[in-house]
Amino acid sequence: MTETVSLPAPGRGPASVAVPDAKPEPTPKPVSASEPTPEPTPTSEPTAASTPAGAFDLLYERHVTPLLRQTFLLTGDWRAAERSVTHAFRRAWERWPEVAVDRDPGGWVRAAAHDHALAPWHRFLPRRRMPEGGGAPEHGPPSEGARDDDRELLEALLSLPPSYRRTLLLHDGLGLGLPETAAESEASTPATAGRLMHAREALAEYVPELSRVAPKPRREMIRSLLEGLVAARPVPEAPPARTVRDGGEHLARRRTGAALGLTALVAAATVAAAVTGPEGHAPREGTPTVSVHSPGREAVDAGADD
Repeated sequence: MTETVSLPAPGRGPASVAVPDAKPEPTPKPVSASEPTPEPTPTSEPTAASTPAGAFDLLYERHVTPLLRQTFLLTGDWRAAERSVTHAFRRAWERWPEVAVDRDPGGWVRAAAHDHALAPWHRFLPRRRMPEGGGAPEHGPPSEGARDDDRELLEALLSLPPSYRRTLLLHDGLGLGLPETAAESEASTPATAGRLMHAREALAEYVPELSRVAPKPRREMIRSLLEGLVAARPVPEAPPARTVRDGGEHLARRRTGAALGLTALVAAATVAAAVTGPEGHAPREGTPTVSVHSPGREAVDAGADD
């Protein structure tokens, strides 16, 4: 297995570089007034991360494959995983000034991908059944490493409530602490601990060895099981980072245009109501009015005249 489901943490800074022994600087050659002053030579080329697009592309290339594997464990569907991951990175590019200064940009994208993958409206979409032996039907036949027990374990994982599934993936699969798992899943620490316990008990029905080990070895065993589920299946090729950026910008323009159109429609309706509303209900000049009298009232008026 060459890659795990764990999400690598963003770099904490550039690596230290050894500085060679200082050498005496040569004496600068005097420049006469008749000779043009030479242009300064740049000492280093700009790196890819020096631009917003370059920094986004580096983040995308580093995290897109682990996120695809994680969201597959949450959904059991590679296409749903692709949609969730693409949506998360498009949102990140749309809000890049905020994401770029975040303490953990990779964690920001991960939370967005998991939120989208576990959105309640996904339950109304037809879910693709896994073929015999595992694998993703839309990405070719299953690999030789896929086994029936892996398929049963995946079905057991998908049978958990979404919040339990996410808690198990974050804590046991990715190695987050209980407070960090609770914060990312937007739950209290006691509630997160309860979800983790119930999720482990549910998986222990399919893997009895889980109930016979201590908590720490159990955590490592579950992580190994989750890694095995995605390692036995081919990961779909992710689109280029530039394609994701262009798609995010296109969607942002469409949303902006729709918002402007809706605002203009509301403004036009408000102006039309203000212009025609009061006059539209007032009677026109010269139009006879019809009054309605009750028979009892007419009788009383006739008696008063007598």
